[in-house]
Amino acid sequence: MVDSQIVKNWVDKADNDLAFAKASLQDGLEFYPQICFYLHQSIEKYLKAYIIARGLNFKRIHDLMELVEICAEDDQEFNKFNETVKLLNPFYIGTRYPDFIITINKSDAEKALWVAEEIANSIKSKLSI
Repeated sequence: MVDSQIVKNWVDKADNDLAFAKASLQDGLEFYPQICFYLHQSIEKYLKAYIIARGLNFKRIHDLMELVEICAEDDQEFNKFNETVKLLNPFYIGTRYPDFIITINKSDAEKALWVAEEIANSIKSKLSI
């Protein structure tokens, strides 16, 4: 039996990361790499919440594509996110370390936000949260 409070805690953390990224972007802050990092983090946590809720194989990984694959083992509808998480996946490493230089502008961050919100809403509806 899955502890629903644990799932809720993961979703709450994901909601906070998403809200922080969205507010930062809306406030005109130009920390686009950091905003995109938090968008990646939010989706990672939503996916892990789903994995925990369904009793799937939980892994302490950060690869969104692999997390989507795990979720798709339970619900094939997750396969629709295979392409969209490719946009977010580089933001985990590429935004944090100088030897992985990626350029992120406002348009990139806005697109990443749109993708993150779409995935978040889908997962939360599946979890009835």
